Amino acid sequence: MTAVLRVGAKPEPFRGAGVLLDGTSPVPRPVSLAIDEDGPALILSRPDASDERWPLAALRQLRDQADREEMVLRTAEDDDARLVVREAESRRILAARAPALHRRPPVTGTRRLILWGAAAILSVAAIIWYLVPLMADQLAEYLPPEGERVLGERTLEQIRGALDETGFGLLRLCDDPAGDRALAALTARLTDEAALPYDVTARVLDLDMVNALALPGGIVVLFRGLIEAAETPEEVAAVLAHELGHVAARDPTRMALRTAGSVGVLGLLLGDFAGGTVVLFLTERLIRAEYSRAAEAGADAYAHGLLAEAGLRPSALADMFDRLRAEQAGDGAEPPGFLRHFASHPALGDRIAAARTADAALSGPSRAALAAEDWRALRSICQ
Repeated sequence: MTAVLRVGAKPEPFRGAGVLLDGTSPVPRPVSLAIDEDGPALILSRPDASDERWPLAALRQLRDQADREEMVLRTAEDDDARLVVREAESRRILAARAPALHRRPPVTGTRRLILWGAAAILSVAAIIWYLVPLMADQLAEYLPPEGERVLGERTLEQIRGALDETGFGLLRLCDDPAGDRALAALTARLTDEAALPYDVTARVLDLDMVNALALPGGIVVLFRGLIEAAETPEEVAAVLAHELGHVAARDPTRMALRTAGSVGVLGLLLGDFAGGTVVLFLTERLIRAEYSRAAEAGADAYAHGLLAEAGLRPSALADMFDRLRAEQAGDGAEPPGFLRHFASHPALGDRIAAARTADAALSGPSRAALAAEDWRALRSICQ
């Protein structure tokens, strides 16, 4: 017959056994267990030490134990000591008598954790926004031209893969002998008198995007869409001169080093040890050609001087901007990426006005950037 405990009756005395790990000694200590109803508390007794009292309300059971045949207990006040109970009956009684056995222990030191977390975030921010750019600018001055060239070639390969619409190869680099000669002649006209850190190679990507970009190592990429959008070779020359301004200042290399450093730090924190995010983010940034306001203003000023020395109108760039802006405003479409970029920093209107004002630096009448035959060849370089 099952015994029934009447309301108000005292519970039967509890006797059990367990193993105590006191947190200071690696030796497990067998202990006998009893419940003091006056506490109420669990009494841990052993021959070589005085009894310990663990209040029943403070008992907590550790979660996620691999061995389901034992109960591991601690108290809310002690993070180190552990009591292991294996007897099934003892586990049943303790589970019934301890009112907060499965309650999570209170979190302590919250303010200190918040302060340490804030300090860690500020430290990472300081590394990304101050230390990495500073080191990148210094390192760019010492990186050998051969290393920059390899970086530029690898980046161009990544861009060709990212922009390939088929997803199965690399976007085509336009390769027409007559068009290549025309582009090389236009590049040479601008670079013959320029003080550049390395030789410049200009290529055309077979994509209808209106864009242009400079890569590390003196590689300048024009998109087919940009050449098709230009009405004169002087407009292409003006865009090319702007990108040469970035080459002269080694802006692409600085951007690459800053991006690799910043995303690399985040990769170490978030687990991207292979560096794949660095490559993808750098590719995306170079396609969008996001330079700082100072870098863009410097490239503009360099282009104005370069064009004037070559006998070309700096205002040709303003002509192209004005026309593209008017065309896009007329059909309500989103401006092309190249125009959005130039409209972002500094203001597009200010850049157009500066380009028109720079015509005053011409020492004589402007000359054609390319002969009519060469211009036709450049326009059809991707056909």
